[in-house]
Amino acid sequence: MALDDPKTLVSTDWLANHLKDPDLRVLDGTWFMPSEGRNAKAEYAQAHIPGARFFDIDDISDNRSELPHMAPPVEKFMSRMRAMGVGDGHQVVVYDAHGLFSAARVWWLFRLMGQENIAVLDGGLPKWQAEGRPTEDMPPIVRDRHMTVRRQNQMVKDVTQVSAASKLGDYEILDARSPGRFRGDDPEPREGLRSGHIPRSKNVYYRDLLNEDGTMKTPDDLRTTLHSAGVDMGKPAITSCGSGVTAAIINLALERVGKTDHALYDGSWTEWGAFPTVPVATGEN
Repeated sequence: MALDDPKTLVSTDWLANHLKDPDLRVLDGTWFMPSEGRNAKAEYAQAHIPGARFFDIDDISDNRSELPHMAPPVEKFMSRMRAMGVGDGHQVVVYDAHGLFSAARVWWLFRLMGQENIAVLDGGLPKWQAEGRPTEDMPPIVRDRHMTVRRQNQMVKDVTQVSAASKLGDYEILDARSPGRFRGDDPEPREGLRSGHIPRSKNVYYRDLLNEDGTMKTPDDLRTTLHSAGVDMGKPAITSCGSGVTAAIINLALERVGKTDHALYDGSWTEWGAFPTVPVATGEN
């Protein structure tokens, strides 16, 4: 059960109680791995939480980059949010169709853009539907709303900054991928990438931060999981994964335990694994 906090995580009960608030905006931030063969936008059109707008992670991104769904320029984010009717004074709740997966990426993007009144729906659409709560297939009525954006540059890192952090050891680099991919035992889902992990990084598999029903563990249990992974909470953290989606689940977990000095490596393994001049480690760490 979520300890409701409209800046990090809220429960289905909280959302149900606030669903008709005039300044609430609900976003469907579902994103599927290409290998899943599912269409997030089509599934949204069939059934979504009443009033929800679809947040397209691949579209609201930097299309000048060859890397997938990199954080968009400020101007693009502002214009897309205005068109979706999301802006200043709104409390935003974002969910996804997995339970808790890509919604954390949308949460992180809003935080990167200086927006703090955003929470992830704990357990997402599966929990909402399992509890028999309403969905609809009608698109919402949208009115333009201006959003003031102040990009928080400290919340995102590039390959040069991560390479320096790896050499110096002044950050904890936390990798959300599966243990097999982290060790280099399992192949990467994207072709052409080396297997392994960033030297000095630690494996915090995103699923270990969640309960079996797709909700996030309690702050106390999150602390235990992070401690078990050998995370030094005294150092600032950089999160990483395959393409910057599940890394954000670690950022959300860190925020839930009161740690605010964390950033996300946006290029993640899609960039590092293809970059010929940076080293790759294999094995446990």
